[in-house]
Amino acid sequence: MPTKQEDRDSIDFQQYWLILKRRWLLTSFVTGSVFGLAALLTFLQKPAYESPAKLIFNKQNGISSFSDIAAKAGELRGLTSFSNPVDTEAEVIRSYPIIQKTITTLKLKDKKGQPLSIEDFLKNLKLKTIRGTDVMQISYRSKNPQESADVVNFLMKSYIESNISNNRTEARSLREFLSKQLPEVENRVLRAEMALRRFKEKNRVVALDEEAKVGVEGLNQLSQEIISTQGQLVAAKTWSVGLQDQMALSTKQAVELTTLSQSPGIQSVLKEYQKAEDDLAVAKTRYTNDNPTIINLEQKAQALRSQLEGRVSQTIGTSADVPEQNLQIGDLKQNLSQDLVKAEVERLALANRVMELQRAYLLNKRRLDILPALEQQQLQLERQLKVARITYEQVSKQLQESEIIENQKVGNARVLSEALVPDKPISPIIAINLALGGALGILLGIGVAILLEAMDSSLKTVEQAQDLLDYPLLGIIPKVETAKGNHDERTAALPVLHNPYSPAAVAFEMFQTNLGFSICEQKLKVIVVSSAVPGEGKSFIAANLATATAQLGKKVLLLDADMRRSRQHKIWQQSHLMGLSNILVGQADLQSTSKEVLINLDLLTSGIIPPNPVALLNSPRIAALLHQASNDYDFVIIDAPPLSAVADAQILGKLADGILLVVRPGLVDSTAANATRKLLAQSSQRVLGIVVNGVTANNSYHESYFKENHSQNGHSKNGKVDAKMPNIQIP
Repeated sequence: MPTKQEDRDSIDFQQYWLILKRRWLLTSFVTGSVFGLAALLTFLQKPAYESPAKLIFNKQNGISSFSDIAAKAGELRGLTSFSNPVDTEAEVIRSYPIIQKTITTLKLKDKKGQPLSIEDFLKNLKLKTIRGTDVMQISYRSKNPQESADVVNFLMKSYIESNISNNRTEARSLREFLSKQLPEVENRVLRAEMALRRFKEKNRVVALDEEAKVGVEGLNQLSQEIISTQGQLVAAKTWSVGLQDQMALSTKQAVELTTLSQSPGIQSVLKEYQKAEDDLAVAKTRYTNDNPTIINLEQKAQALRSQLEGRVSQTIGTSADVPEQNLQIGDLKQNLSQDLVKAEVERLALANRVMELQRAYLLNKRRLDILPALEQQQLQLERQLKVARITYEQVSKQLQESEIIENQKVGNARVLSEALVPDKPISPIIAINLALGGALGILLGIGVAILLEAMDSSLKTVEQAQDLLDYPLLGIIPKVETAKGNHDERTAALPVLHNPYSPAAVAFEMFQTNLGFSICEQKLKVIVVSSAVPGEGKSFIAANLATATAQLGKKVLLLDADMRRSRQHKIWQQSHLMGLSNILVGQADLQSTSKEVLINLDLLTSGIIPPNPVALLNSPRIAALLHQASNDYDFVIIDAPPLSAVADAQILGKLADGILLVVRPGLVDSTAANATRKLLAQSSQRVLGIVVNGVTANNSYHESYFKENHSQNGHSKNGKVDAKMPNIQIP
């Protein structure tokens, strides 16, 4: 099932669609105008051509690269880390001398035949750096394809020539001047460096700012390292003590065991000794003790034992007797011994590190305490040295560059690809322009329609009327369409009578049914039909409702109480010389004045228009008349004036069983509707509901149902009866 949000979105879409249907003419005009203007400008625009070429910039020229002294002379580089040398050269290409030379040589003209201005030239010139490379793409837009290629090629040629000439000229004059200044500047640098060096040697200063910054950071790091190392030291101690308890060995013993078990010399002698012992044990089972074999094996075992003890003593540095089982320990014990040794080594290292870190912390802190006192003196010396050094570096560097550049005849750029005469224009792009024009036209058309809709305060849809008035919706009457050439007002005003299968007739049937359901708990006899403003079709609704009710066999009185702008006598084509106003002044009665216009339907016209209708409606005779009519008729339908115009409808509403409010979308605005609703609430009128009149496809989606119903009941689009229904006569 759809959610509430989905329902709300669907309703919003329908509302926007209705807005576009109501404003389709304006939307189409705006869209077509914008699209036509875009198409006109596109087709009137002359084709423009653009010929691209590429320049590649050398970071370092060929001659300077042969010399270590002038390794950076002629190098393209920015003054800051954020500058791009290629962008700098692009500005050189855009410089006025090069541009003016190009314009003059190629005799470029503007639309008026005058020499092209530099500003107009720059508008057509495009310089783009290819990202990630030292290549620049140069292009020039022109109506003449040959001109676009010639301009780019000549511009590149002029730039390269200017670059070479400028390098050599500047280098020559600069070299002569710098050669005289360099010795004096160098002496100033040396004096400043000596003064600063003596100061730094005396006070052990390198860079106070950096030293202070690094010192503070170093103290923080040392403090953190001390804490971290102390924690590691505690962990290492715990690890070492645990291993010692587990193996029941001291660290020294563990080291000895590990050393002995990993010594190849000891292990090889131990294996030979163990083999000799095994051979001796086997031989004793076969020979006596004085047998030469036994004696030889015993001597061999004794010799190997002595050799083993000697190697053990030599390895561990002591003559203490080591049990044989400790010379060849298992893998587990060996691993534990190695872990114990590692733990002890790590503990000693961490302990030493903690001491060193604490010592370094104290030294750094003492150093930081005296740094502020040295800052003022160092700043003065550094300022002197900085000025001298910058001057010297600039002079020395520029002298070297000038000497190299003066002798070279190549620039820092070369042509990577020349401009070719283009064969296809780059503008206008007809498809894109037309698509953009169409899209913009649609957006502007929709925007204008929505803007005008927002500025229009009238109620435009059935849903808006129902939401604003907050009364039950009893009926939706579509706009009555008359056939071409048919100007019979009565036929158009009474579709229930003259066109019973029309959408309006079907709508009145639904309206009558809904009206009966809405008052099923109370008998309804007298109904006042009114509206908020004139022109909403209250007389049309009253006449057709009375007709539909009479066709059901109910006896109905249609009373025209609009004694200011009466309408019912025109609808029914009756005289109104005698009517309601005559009864209220005592000149006639109901039986003699009412006229039977249909079977079961009597009409009481308004009569002659009185000077003060309100005074007549406030008289007791109107109540007596309505009481008599309610006794003589099953229904009394009163056509009353608009509520916002006069008080007639309010007076009649107090005497009736309820008021039926007619609303016409597009005619009544929200202000009038709100005022009517408040007026009805303040006067405590019983409002039966609203009936929306004159609904079209632009006002509500209900119109589609009426059209379908109309077609299914035997009617064609021109309003004629289908041949299958010969007994129905419809104009």
